[in-house]
Amino acid sequence: MTRPTRQREDRTRWQGEEEGEADEDVDLDDLDPEDLVRTADGELIHEETGLIIEEEQIDPGPEWRAFNHQERQEKSRVGAPTTQTMHDKGLTTTIDWKDKDAYGRSISSRKRSQMHRLRKWQERIRTKDAGERNLQFALSEIDRMASALGVPRSVREVASVIYRRALNEDLIRGRSIEGVATSALYAACRKEGIPRSLEEISEVSRVERKEIGRTYRYISQELGLEMKPVDPKKYVPRFCSELELSEEVQSKANEIIETTAEKGLLSGKSPTGYAAAAIYAASLLCNEKKTQREVADVAQVTEVTIRNRYQEQIEAMGIHS
Repeated sequence: MTRPTRQREDRTRWQGEEEGEADEDVDLDDLDPEDLVRTADGELIHEETGLIIEEEQIDPGPEWRAFNHQERQEKSRVGAPTTQTMHDKGLTTTIDWKDKDAYGRSISSRKRSQMHRLRKWQERIRTKDAGERNLQFALSEIDRMASALGVPRSVREVASVIYRRALNEDLIRGRSIEGVATSALYAACRKEGIPRSLEEISEVSRVERKEIGRTYRYISQELGLEMKPVDPKKYVPRFCSELELSEEVQSKANEIIETTAEKGLLSGKSPTGYAAAAIYAASLLCNEKKTQREVADVAQVTEVTIRNRYQEQIEAMGIHS
């Protein structure tokens, strides 16, 4: 295999060769691969001779430069990225509500009424059938609940994908749209490692906790969602923050959960109740006492659950209350 190569102007002389001999064919098979160096510019250079073996690199970036976020936004010639959280994936146009022209000046009342009619019809034609209207409603519900729970954007995207899969598999039939949407959000929270309990989910939903749990089990089984058991330690930072407990209590609670879980106490137990009991025990051990009622309110479990888990944990730790 032979290929013509060239040389930079400042490297045209080496090892006593005459200028202009750089254009001769070089047998690439004779070159030692260890002598080839890839530069930061993407060029492949033979280190010993200075020959440039490869130089044409495709730059996928823009031809313009920007030095801050505002410049980048002003120079960009593309719209927002596609998203699963909108029924049309964000590909349709929208008409702004500002009632301003391109120069920022207010438009006349006649033009305002015309733009109002255009917006109304534009909203109507975005959904072509009942299926799209249902999807639009479900995704808006997911967005509303996710905002109320304070979960990141990635969870909303995953929940939207799960709901779309359930819709394509015809799992919505015979079930409420709100129930399936809430179950998709609950599944997405678990998938992304940002667990929210069924109680927290049901508080922001319009369906009962029992229906959410039943629908969640159904769609996770039908869609083959592999859900690992929730680690109680993932609840500890949030609960401790709401109770205004120190890092010491948080570390002690995690230690209690790890030690007792290794002894098999976690099996079959609610992770929220288990985390709440560990926090209660840790607060006593670190002299930052919180009542069972305070911890139960934050974790949304009963005081009986905390007492039962607490007794099991301190016995396993060999601590006498």
